[in-house]
Amino acid sequence: MLPTVREVLRMEPVARALPEVLTGRERLDAPVRWVHVAETAEAARLGSGGELLLATGVGWPADDASLRRLGRVLIEADVAGLVLELGPPMPVPPPALVDEFRTAGRPFAVLHREARFVAITEAVHSRIIAEQMGALRARDDIHALFTDLSLRGSPADFIVEQAARVLGCPVVLEDTNHRVIAAGGIDAASRTGGGAELADWEQRSRAEHRSRTGGWTIVPVEARGMRWGHLIALPGEPHPAGRSNVLEQAAVALALSRLTDRDDDEWTRRSHDALLASLLGRRFAGEGGVTARFEAAGFPLSGRTVAGAAVRLRSGTLPASAATRAVEAARAAGVDAVAGRHPEQAGTLVVAVSPRPGRALGDAVFAAIAEAAASSRTDDPAAVVAVGSDARGIAGLLSSLEEAVALATASAGGRPEGQRLGRTVVVQRVSHRPLLRLVNALGGDPRMLEHTEQMLRPLIEHDLATGGDLVEVLRAYLSHPGNRTRAAAASHLSRSVFYQRIALIEELLGMDLDDGETVAALHAAVLARGPAR
Repeated sequence: MLPTVREVLRMEPVARALPEVLTGRERLDAPVRWVHVAETAEAARLGSGGELLLATGVGWPADDASLRRLGRVLIEADVAGLVLELGPPMPVPPPALVDEFRTAGRPFAVLHREARFVAITEAVHSRIIAEQMGALRARDDIHALFTDLSLRGSPADFIVEQAARVLGCPVVLEDTNHRVIAAGGIDAASRTGGGAELADWEQRSRAEHRSRTGGWTIVPVEARGMRWGHLIALPGEPHPAGRSNVLEQAAVALALSRLTDRDDDEWTRRSHDALLASLLGRRFAGEGGVTARFEAAGFPLSGRTVAGAAVRLRSGTLPASAATRAVEAARAAGVDAVAGRHPEQAGTLVVAVSPRPGRALGDAVFAAIAEAAASSRTDDPAAVVAVGSDARGIAGLLSSLEEAVALATASAGGRPEGQRLGRTVVVQRVSHRPLLRLVNALGGDPRMLEHTEQMLRPLIEHDLATGGDLVEVLRAYLSHPGNRTRAAAASHLSRSVFYQRIALIEELLGMDLDDGETVAALHAAVLARGPAR
């Protein structure tokens, strides 16, 4: 960073001469690009702007009109300031010249003692050259960093995070529709969890692109003549390599990453995966921050009904394009959506939906989402979609998603029951499963965990010791009460083997599985235990 006029006046060779600032105090922080000794207007006129001029006045004119012209020439040359050494040639600062500088608001300082101009220029130029060398080294370091990230094939979110770390401020990657793809440097530990930085992102971004008055540094991310978005650094401290240079290097790394992606939707898919993983994993400090992240990604929450859904194909394998197709189908139905693979359960697609005004979340909407997710699997197009409760806000969305995942998991492996739409999709709603909804609402309540342990401990210990499957056989039995034939089919066992397992379960538990209260208590315990482990 270049020294300022203020810093030059504080340097030892200048400070020893007792400087006094007469005008332009408000511009003492202007950068000094170079220092010249210039005694005439002709010499000053040859500058290119940003120079600090040193003078004794020996070549200056004596009349006020000429001094005013000299002042205008210096100001038009865009000098950073003028420093006059008082002495025999010029014992007092000329009022006409001082007035010109005062009118222009430019620094004019006088030295009350003799100064060694050579020492001043040497000190300032050494500082400038050192700063320039530091900037070159910083640029080399930045180039090496982002080149290494490119060669390593680092994902977009990591590149953005590194840019934020280097600049020490939030950095956002947005698409051409001003939707946030990735954000780095957001203070997740703050009370709002970074909500302030991303709040009303689309409106703020569009306004800043138009006006460029908010102090944002914006560079495009593009390659092969196509613009994919923008990389934006929010206001922060200067960087030795230059904030724009840092972002430009990061943008090159992002463009190379984009070129190696399998398709054009890769960034959006990864963004949605990360959003849903952070929500389902409860990796956020406050609701405001995660709400802002979802809304910045194009998923409105304020004032809207929201719901979660979980899609599973009969084969248990999701195509790579399932999330993209699901979002497209939702938007075609007038519903905003975020979709991604479940972070822990392979083969499960989780979808957050937010209907636009005048639209409803009917079964047909979820059937369309499930059909689209399965559409690229021509060998196995059948799908089951589990739907959580309608809700409000980010906390309600989280609960609805968890309900949907729990319902999809509880239904896995058996013959799905629910509203059949067409030949390929079954829609299941948690509202039709009151016990599952109750257990999910209790969540990690210690009393519910204790109940699960008390009811299932003998079966769990037996399975751990023998590698058995008694808990899962019991799950199949409870999912089809009163129909042991279907329960046996759901557990993938022959009827005779299934009956043997049931007898062993009753023996280990010391319970009668034909007793209604026992079945209810065991069903709650199995649901609270969660999916197969």
